[in-house]
Amino acid sequence: MTQPSASEQEIVNDPILDNVLHPEYQPTVHSDDPLQTSLTGFDLISHSMLNKGMAFSEAERDAFQLHGLLPPHVGTLDEQILRRLQVLRSFATDFERYAFLRDLQDSNETLFYAMLVHNLEELLPLVYTPTVGEGCQRLSEIWRKPRGLFLSYTNKDKIREIFADTRYDRVRVIVVSDGERILGLGDQGAGGMGIPIGKLSLYTACAGIHPLETLPILLDVGTNNPDRLNNPMYIGWSHERIRGAEYDAFVEEFIAAVTERWPNVLLQWEDFAGANAGPLLERYRDRLCTFNDDIQGTAAVAAASLLSAINVTGIPLTEQRIAFLGAGSAGCGIASLLHQAMVDAGLSAAEASKRFYAVDRYGLLVEGMADIRPAQVLFVQNKQDVAHWVRTSSDGISLLDVVTNAKPTVLIGVSGQAGAFSEPVVRMMAQQVERPVIFPLSNPTSKSEAKPQDLMNWTNGKALIGTGTAFPPVLWNGEHYEINQTNNSYIFPGVGLGVLAVNARRITDAMFMAAGKALADLSPTRLDKTARLLPPVEELRAVSVAVAQAVARQAQADGIADQCSDAEVLARIKALVWEPVYRPYQRV
Repeated sequence: MTQPSASEQEIVNDPILDNVLHPEYQPTVHSDDPLQTSLTGFDLISHSMLNKGMAFSEAERDAFQLHGLLPPHVGTLDEQILRRLQVLRSFATDFERYAFLRDLQDSNETLFYAMLVHNLEELLPLVYTPTVGEGCQRLSEIWRKPRGLFLSYTNKDKIREIFADTRYDRVRVIVVSDGERILGLGDQGAGGMGIPIGKLSLYTACAGIHPLETLPILLDVGTNNPDRLNNPMYIGWSHERIRGAEYDAFVEEFIAAVTERWPNVLLQWEDFAGANAGPLLERYRDRLCTFNDDIQGTAAVAAASLLSAINVTGIPLTEQRIAFLGAGSAGCGIASLLHQAMVDAGLSAAEASKRFYAVDRYGLLVEGMADIRPAQVLFVQNKQDVAHWVRTSSDGISLLDVVTNAKPTVLIGVSGQAGAFSEPVVRMMAQQVERPVIFPLSNPTSKSEAKPQDLMNWTNGKALIGTGTAFPPVLWNGEHYEINQTNNSYIFPGVGLGVLAVNARRITDAMFMAAGKALADLSPTRLDKTARLLPPVEELRAVSVAVAQAVARQAQADGIADQCSDAEVLARIKALVWEPVYRPYQRV
């Protein structure tokens, strides 16, 4: 029989975690309520969820045999944050800062999250995009302690045994990747584990989901990246990627084991290649509570940003003309949600489709082209509608051709092609639209379709810009302007919080529409047309609560969640939000 883990011992008498597991039971838990544990000495301070470092009180040092293991100074959480920030800021590179924060998370999670929650604007780009990209590329260099689960293809018959450990009894949220399409960096194999770890860190930092309720998973099915295969330090399975029926069977075994172990889990797919992302979502979305953040989360935040921009431009959604570069799973996900929003606003499905111009590898998608995927069909242009267009080449209809002829009001990039929004493209758009809305959403920074400073320069300061990753403020006419980070962190933490609060059994497209609209309702542009499109990053915890309420209400309307009043929904949400503070300990 599997022995009780340290995490089970630690929280056996912790009502705040009982509350997470059973939302109908909602005791009030304060930061001064004691947490009982039998761990002592090295076992206690080596446990990342229990370690308080020098903040253990004298009484706790007596009770838990900590004298001699710690310096005599008794500190506070605030002092520790300041000390760690001082060290963090002394490093020369963001990768060094990323590695430092990963070590801190593995040694003292309360301190890590307290530092992150109170410094979101500064630390979010280090914990996630853009720095997580390099973190994935170099994970083999910095991997030190187990976090999450590496499910290797060679261990496909051991998945249930791996899941059986009691330390995972309280898991409610899983983020899984197979590492094949990490941001815009491609196949990183086992290094892709940095993405589930980073995403779940944001679930906790931005929405308060307790760390012990989360589980990052990497499906290690090999890699086709020669840099990984030829690297003797590579931590993953050094084998070419498994494809076809073998891959599908492995994923099926994984899902079957997940639903058996955690019937009510929320599972988020992350950074799967386009050929797998959409099909996996469609295959499993009715079997468990699941979504793909690259497809649905990106769509919701893009929709929210566009709705916020409309407050400035005054052009109704039904009159927008939207060009998007990159017609893969993310691009089609964005377009599909915006298409539905147009239909909800009064257009027919056919009328709405004509307002989208999908540019992929071989140019604008036009009927008759080979290899049109099912998700793209809705956005394929009629040959006759583009026959009269002025074109720069006979090989295909380029993005510049689209901008010249279709005169789009919105330009969205999810291509992973750095600089794809070229100066001629952007200047042409600015000639034809008073306030062009331009969202280069690819990340990390090195893969962005355009630099915000260039967009401001080429549009004479008229562009409304949203980027998929953090950029510094841009200078225009002697003033600095903050750049809107159109990042999924505005959406998925709140979606998860709402799902857990009402025990949603599935996730619908309508729930992501509700999330996007809730975020748009928080846009500073509703009151000030000169303001940023989305709330400041430091307000993400409040944003997540608002998104969670909207998602929970939509789940109830869809008939897939507990039915309760709005007041109870809010109470459940607040009861789920974990605050990273040190609590007093009692020895048992």
